[in-house]
Amino acid sequence: MVVNKSKAAFRTIAEVAEDLGVATHVLRFWETKFPQIKPMKRSGGRRYYRPDDVELVRTIKDYLYEKRFTIEGVQKLFKEKGVKALVGEEIQKDFFEAPLDCGALDEATRGVISGLMSQLKEMKEELQAALNKAEK
Repeated sequence: MVVNKSKAAFRTIAEVAEDLGVATHVLRFWETKFPQIKPMKRSGGRRYYRPDDVELVRTIKDYLYEKRFTIEGVQKLFKEKGVKALVGEEIQKDFFEAPLDCGALDEATRGVISGLMSQLKEMKEELQAALNKAEK
């Protein structure tokens, strides 16, 4: 089942496994061997892979399956050269195809966005206050 998601969207372990052509248990195993793979885990242990995680797993798969490295070989490579050298310095740089041109927004749209930002700030403050109260 291919889902048409943004490049920046988080993906479930099943989506990543399908995309890479490996089983989900393989991804879970790689997580034990490569501490660099750190998907977010929600309640119930459900994994959500960030775009950086997906790119890292894709790189690991390439080294293991295409370049025929062993797991120990890839671990050594990561240790010697660093993950950024192998995966890329700015992985997320191309996630958004075109930057948002804020100059192209009309006044009404700018007003709506400004209002929404104010509401979000207020909600953040209310949530922080509730969290502080709950911690006491």
